[in-house]
Amino acid sequence: MIIKNSKTKKELEENEVWDKDKLSKIREFILSESEKQSSERKLKNEILSIKYQIQDYLENNNIDREMRILDFVKLYLKLFNITQKEFAFKLGMIDTNLYKYLIGERKLNPDIVMKLSSFSHTQPELWYYIQTKNQLFELSKKKDKMKKYQKYKYEKLLGIEE
Repeated sequence: MIIKNSKTKKELEENEVWDKDKLSKIREFILSESEKQSSERKLKNEILSIKYQIQDYLENNNIDREMRILDFVKLYLKLFNITQKEFAFKLGMIDTNLYKYLIGERKLNPDIVMKLSSFSHTQPELWYYIQTKNQLFELSKKKDKMKKYQKYKYEKLLGIEE
C-alpha cells in the first residue's frame, strides 16, 4: 500500500487485511481441521515443528539465548512422554553420560549423533551444527574480553615484543 502524500512505502498491518471477525473464523477453521487429523498425523506435525525450531535456531544469526542440544532433545522427550533416564537406557547409555553430551560438557561423537539422528528422524549434521553454533556463541562472549588474551600474543610469549 502506497501513501499518496508520502514518498515512503508502508507495509500493510494485520488489521488492514484481516479484521477480528475474519481472524477468529480462520482460527476456528484451523482448529476444526486439526481436530480431524489422526493421532499419527498430529505426532508427525509435532515432530516437524521441532525440526523447524532446530532449523530456525541454526539459521538465525542474531541469537540472544543459546539453545543446547538438551533443549531440543527435551522437546522430543516431552512429545513422546519419556524421561531422560529412560531415553539414555534406550540408547544404551548411562543417563549422566548422555546428559554431559546434551549440555555440551562433552563433544558429540558420531555414535551419539547417529543415535539422536535416528531417534528424531533428522540429518546427523544438524546436531553438529547446533554444537558448532553454541561454540561460536561462547566465542562471541569471550571476544568482548579480548584484552585478557593479549598476553598470549606470540611476541609476548616469545619475548620479541618491540
